[in-house]
Amino acid sequence: MARKTFFVTGTDTGVGKTLVSATILQAAGEAGLRTLAMKPIASGCEQTPDGLRNEDAVMLQAAMSETLPYDQVNPIAMEPAIAPHVAASQAGRQLSAQRLVGFCRGMQIKPADLLIIEGAGGWRVPLNDRETYASVPKALNCPVILVVALRLGCINHALLSAEAIRADGLTLAGWVANRPDPIAMASEAESLEYLVHHMGSPCLGVLPWQSSPLPASLTSHLNLAPLIEK
Repeated sequence: MARKTFFVTGTDTGVGKTLVSATILQAAGEAGLRTLAMKPIASGCEQTPDGLRNEDAVMLQAAMSETLPYDQVNPIAMEPAIAPHVAASQAGRQLSAQRLVGFCRGMQIKPADLLIIEGAGGWRVPLNDRETYASVPKALNCPVILVVALRLGCINHALLSAEAIRADGLTLAGWVANRPDPIAMASEAESLEYLVHHMGSPCLGVLPWQSSPLPASLTSHLNLAPLIEK
């Protein structure tokens, strides 16, 4: 059974959740831990000879230490690159938190030291008219890692996301700042300093921008001690 499970969410879509998740997996593997990962829902998948494949889920599959078939890493794959509940509706499918929780619990019973579950978009991304993705980590009662994109507005987005996570009764285990653009945001150092003092959870690292991001080259920018030593 996976000894520790963390749910990775972001302040928005396109903030680097997969890169951060894969880098955490890479760093944990380098520390000798057995790791697993999953992205329960992935939209924006491409048709391949093996079926629908999502580049984010493929990156997670490559970064984890254990070997699993793609369908277990990404059990719900959808082609349109749009919000999951809209993609599901267009495909005549219905998403539910209960089904996603079932996939995650199935992964949790596999032997590993660390399981990373990557969400979609931000904390309040809808699954259907009644549920948001937040229902999944709530049902699993697992701590959350927040990815913060270093761009204008990041302080507000980060603090509101952290507030929502805690309001849902979950622990914010830590947060990772990610530079999504080649040009650093104005007053980046001041914004980071503010977040370090006001997030109420440890900063696990600051990932620099890379034109071709490789998790193996970013592990030195992370500090996993707050996650793996508890």
